Amino acid sequence: MLVAISNTPRDYAWGSPTLIADLESREPTGAPEAEVWFGDHPGSPALVHDGSDLSLDAWLPAHAAQDGVPAKLPYLLKLLAAGAPLSIQVHPSKEQAEKGFAREEAEGVARDAADRNYKDDNHKPEVIVALSETFTALAGLRDIDRTRVLVEALGDAPAVQALRDRLSADDAAQALRAAIGWLLGEADGAEIAQIVDAAASADSEEFAAELELTRSLHTAYPADPGIVVALLMNLVELRRGEAIFVPAGVLHAYVAGLGVEIMAASDNVLRGGLTPKHIDVAELLHLVDFRPGEPPYLRPEAAGEGAEVFAPGIPDFSLGHLSGGGAAGLDLRGVAIALGVTGAATITGASGASLVLEPGRAALVTPDETPLRSDGAGEVFVAMPGA
Repeated sequence: MLVAISNTPRDYAWGSPTLIADLESREPTGAPEAEVWFGDHPGSPALVHDGSDLSLDAWLPAHAAQDGVPAKLPYLLKLLAAGAPLSIQVHPSKEQAEKGFAREEAEGVARDAADRNYKDDNHKPEVIVALSETFTALAGLRDIDRTRVLVEALGDAPAVQALRDRLSADDAAQALRAAIGWLLGEADGAEIAQIVDAAASADSEEFAAELELTRSLHTAYPADPGIVVALLMNLVELRRGEAIFVPAGVLHAYVAGLGVEIMAASDNVLRGGLTPKHIDVAELLHLVDFRPGEPPYLRPEAAGEGAEVFAPGIPDFSLGHLSGGGAAGLDLRGVAIALGVTGAATITGASGASLVLEPGRAALVTPDETPLRSDGAGEVFVAMPGA
């Protein structure tokens, strides 16, 4: 079974007014358009176009056990358009989510409360693939020696020296934990402003992009502690078609660009700056993996003619990619959602059923339709369960 699904963009303030509209070849609405969700998440379930007028969260249970259809999807597929930086954030592991959710349930914290940390008991690993020519992100904590070089370039203001002192511990993870804990929980506004001002006026050929980002973040979020936390993170400039995988514990923030995002079906986010929303510093510090490392790039694996798969090695999801420009095929693993992103592609399942996907159009594909073929010039991403 191939069934068309659709959804409307969510108007978060950080969204772009043009990126999704341009992808879909329509006039912008004038409002920010941040995300389009293709899934059954109750926060914004897709609409199923089979004449039933059901949203996908109602359609799946009604068709469960038919053609291998589950009652609930393990993943959520999105178009994401960042016109301004998203919050610096981290997601819990499955075990942490279960414990945190149970604790807040026992405490009687309303699930829609602004200060609630755990909206559900699931983890939220995620992959984003760049659709724009470049996609800027912050992902993971930079090698400590390189971060120390950057901080040296900020001069000798007292607050800069205080940050430098906390980054001097022999154990890199302990040093970064001390620095971030101080920035988010102990440093006062004047100290944060002093570091931001030092970064805004600093000069470093090696870290020119990081310092320029500091200046733009300061314009959007004046003297926010997250601006300084961002200085400790890997600045990643993805080219079109490149991806990063963000597992539990990895600090990250998407800064600018259009991408296809897939994640485990969860809404658990702990924020650490660049946001007016609730920040629980103690819980954030409990979740973050403070070990520094390289940016978490995810390379695709070849999966047949014209096909590749971004597979992070988790059961919740993998993301297939049919490149277009001719015939391509992909073996499905469970129920899938296919999303067109360029041109026009005709997708055809094993039963012979077919649909045309243009940019921004999506379809639910049941497991019995494997292998899924794509013909035409259109480029298609396919969300499905992982290994």
